[in-house]
Amino acid sequence: MTKALIVIDIQNDYFIGGAMQLIGSEAAAKNASRVLRNFREAGLPVIHVQHIALSPNATFFLPGTQGAEIHPDVAPIDGEVVVTKHFPNSFRETNLAETLEALGAKELTVVGMMTHMCVDTTVRAANDAGFKVTLVGDACATLDLEFEGRTVAAADVQAAYLAAIDGSSATVVSADAIIWE
Repeated sequence: MTKALIVIDIQNDYFIGGAMQLIGSEAAAKNASRVLRNFREAGLPVIHVQHIALSPNATFFLPGTQGAEIHPDVAPIDGEVVVTKHFPNSFRETNLAETLEALGAKELTVVGMMTHMCVDTTVRAANDAGFKVTLVGDACATLDLEFEGRTVAAADVQAAYLAAIDGSSATVVSADAIIWE
């Protein structure tokens, strides 16, 4: 059974100076980079997912901008697949499913951003498609949300989404728990 790593939307706009800065993006990217290095050293497949916004109202991940580029901490190397998407779910209208099938991947490890949006929808879709999914919770980041005049802190958004995903659509672990030497 082949394992594959999926790196979702770790793009410059989510970092300091970006158009949609997340809380904890630097720490999450460092953990994602550690997981990525481990997969590369083991010779396991890595798939990068890059969101490019097509909506005329989009404010980030705009085509051709530095903000839409994959962050240097997890930049693809030769031989690694980059899947371009235009919706939160990385499987929607992309070749991700076909790419995973061609690789024989049955187990997915997922890192990425935003936890409450693209990570959540992709993990749930992967589970629905029959993949065994491991989500590295500390290699993901999100932001504060507003609801009915109340601010929900990013730490609470993160905890709520990871709690909802764990045991239903994926097993949520820390980077330290899956790093092998």
